[in-house]
Amino acid sequence: MDTYLYLSLVPEALIASQLPPDKFGQYYATGHAYRSKGQALFFEVDLAFRSDFFDIDQALAHCVAHPDGRPKNSVYVSTYRVIEHVPARALGQLYLTTSYGATLGISRSPGALPAGNGLHLYKELAPVHSLVASSEDPRTFYEGITIKPSKLLRFPALSFVELDLGELATDPAGGRVVDLPYDNVYHLREVLMEVSQPGKMTKLVERVQSQAFAYRMVKEGSGFFYGNGPELAFYPMPSHHELREHNPLWWRSANQ
Repeated sequence: MDTYLYLSLVPEALIASQLPPDKFGQYYATGHAYRSKGQALFFEVDLAFRSDFFDIDQALAHCVAHPDGRPKNSVYVSTYRVIEHVPARALGQLYLTTSYGATLGISRSPGALPAGNGLHLYKELAPVHSLVASSEDPRTFYEGITIKPSKLLRFPALSFVELDLGELATDPAGGRVVDLPYDNVYHLREVLMEVSQPGKMTKLVERVQSQAFAYRMVKEGSGFFYGNGPELAFYPMPSHHELREHNPLWWRSANQ
């Protein structure tokens, strides 16, 4: 029976399991024993990865099937300071699981990161859970709070996702909201107008936000980011059209 190593972002944890990604996502999202129901985001980690910060070998030794042959669902390696000790090069696919247990795998892009056109809305996934408006492209935003901090605040690593702003990205004052599901849009407009002015590149929209978010709101042409040191990995979100065409069951699950 195969063994897997997963890095969960919701919540932040390193976990060994005998479940393949689709089964692990279903187990992790649908409330088995210790976890209430909710969406899950996790990376598959190279099983050869080792760090002095984690006792991975001991966790793998405990990750054995039950006497009746059922696979071991999970052995927690760590729930503390995980992403700062797992380099981006150790990551495989990123998996997005809905609260109903449907899982979609997306691969890392080998190409350039998306450009910084217009304003941006970044939801930080780990190690903090803030919602941030910015005029900076993803790499500049990442470096500004990790390897080249412009303020006293600094993170050793960061995972985040870019959310869609629609017309607010280019016209924060007068752009139509349409179906943007954000709370307190008036406040969001004010923050976006502030970061559109010279000298103010980023500003918090919400200091601590719910970890759950609508997958449909991930900005098309952008996606998920994971950085540790100078390396920033980019996982592009498939377009809505592609998801409807090739992953219809997952798309319906994500939008229920």
